[in-house]
Amino acid sequence: MTLTTPGLLFPAISLLLLAYTNRFLVLAQLIRELNAREGETIRPLVVAQITNLRKRIKLIRTMQVYGVASFLMCTISMFALFIEFKTIGIILFGISLGCLALSLLTSLYEIHISCDAIEIELKNIEKKPLSDKAD
Repeated sequence: MTLTTPGLLFPAISLLLLAYTNRFLVLAQLIRELNAREGETIRPLVVAQITNLRKRIKLIRTMQVYGVASFLMCTISMFALFIEFKTIGIILFGISLGCLALSLLTSLYEIHISCDAIEIELKNIEKKPLSDKAD
């Protein structure tokens, strides 16, 4: 294994971390809007959304932790290969790949939870009375 092998992961991990940060920012904005819209009272629908949002925030944090760990292990792997500690470099690269896989699996689960949030909204829409107006 050469020094460039772990280097191939750098752009992928960087893009993943950027995507995770964007997901976090969108959720934070949604939470702020929800708080401002609800005011002093809270509807039962919002309670279900809050539970879902809290779970998603924790999952995004976990995704970021595994992503950063992957990035760090990849960097240390490159350093180990640079100073010619090949076995340690290979092991650290393997750990980096494992962390990346955990990050991606957590991301997949967060996407599943995100779909549950949309389902909550759809159920709320279905409860509303039908309009008599024709299109």
